[in-house]
Amino acid sequence: MRRSYEFLDHPGPIPFAHRGGAGGRPENSMAAFQRACDLGYRYLETDAHATADGVVVAFHDRTLDRVTDRAGAIARLPYTEVAKARIGGTEPIPRLEDVLGSFPAARVNIDLKDAPVIGPLAKALHRTNAWHRVCITSFSTRRLAQMRARLPLFTDQDVCTALGPRGLMALRAKSYGGPTAKLVRLAATGVACAQVPYGLGPVPFVTEAFITQAHELGLKVHAWTVNDAPAMQRLLDLGIDGIMTDELVTLRHVMAARGLWPRPTSPDIPQDD
Repeated sequence: MRRSYEFLDHPGPIPFAHRGGAGGRPENSMAAFQRACDLGYRYLETDAHATADGVVVAFHDRTLDRVTDRAGAIARLPYTEVAKARIGGTEPIPRLEDVLGSFPAARVNIDLKDAPVIGPLAKALHRTNAWHRVCITSFSTRRLAQMRARLPLFTDQDVCTALGPRGLMALRAKSYGGPTAKLVRLAATGVACAQVPYGLGPVPFVTEAFITQAHELGLKVHAWTVNDAPAMQRLLDLGIDGIMTDELVTLRHVMAARGLWPRPTSPDIPQDD
């Protein structure tokens, strides 16, 4: 029997605000998440790291260096020090629990960025009772397996998780005629979607065959990070189930033109930002 995932209960392709919509505000900041929700985005994509004292923050890199005014590895710093950093010199790094609490109507796609975050993230999701409105993904098959071992069991709904790298490669091989046994096992153990780059350089990763094979296995396909309108159009033509973008206004316009935007458009929304 096919499992049910509240996270995926959405009419049509899902528009995701990648890192909150990094094209318009500092990435993974409360300002970015707020702008995304103001534009009508119901799905936020973010990343998770844990500080040395176990506080889960919504932040992409292992270190503060690239996007903040401070330096150092998050896993080696206490939250009191991480909290002093400013993204782009202006925005504090939010705790994941604050993102979940500030936007209770939003669903949040969470990328596990490092092993130390697994235990603290499980505790944070228990405290907030946010299991039904998150999807958990990672570039590490091992981290995903460790996280799945901590997932609660429900009788009516399951926690949404995505394929790891090994599963994605198996799915891609299947789209070229490879075996399916491993993918069937993964789909039966709580994996609900494949979140993939829309292309590898000039070569499309997401093809019609890839989406068809995923759908035959009961998996949704979400593509990242898609920032130009032609690529968005191509993916929608192929039947993609979700698009992650930094360019929130562009994706909104593309989907609205096709009658796919989940909420009525407003003349008050800025055309450019």
